[in-house]
Amino acid sequence: MARTAAVTECPMDWVLRILMGPWTTYILWVLLRSGPSRFGEIKRQVPGISAKVLTERLRMLESTGIVDRRYEATIPPRVTYSLTQRGEELRLVLSQLNELARQWRAADGKAVPAKEDEVRLPPQPASGNAPMHAAEPAE
Repeated sequence: MARTAAVTECPMDWVLRILMGPWTTYILWVLLRSGPSRFGEIKRQVPGISAKVLTERLRMLESTGIVDRRYEATIPPRVTYSLTQRGEELRLVLSQLNELARQWRAADGKAVPAKEDEVRLPPQPASGNAPMHAAEPAE
């Protein structure tokens, strides 16, 4: 009698495929550090990225609900990109990944960026034992 294994999906696969796209984590890192930013500001903070690729990545992040694109019909038009609630939920995970990357770089004898370049977490609530989730606003 042949046994068949149940096919299961890794629940992290979809999120990791989004984050693994070219320049994606760099763009998220910029938005986490700088807050809402215009296209040119993001491009200046991501050295080496082309306008075409930045546009593609921002559109993909917008389509997945991670980034919000705010258009203001002014002259000239003003477009601002910011993280949505879903994007903010990545803050803790990306901060932890940032710290792990810093540790591994140091262990491998590679240069580690200055601490002021790291992603900042919102302050923890003073209410004792209840953990703050990224979906909850900071007090």
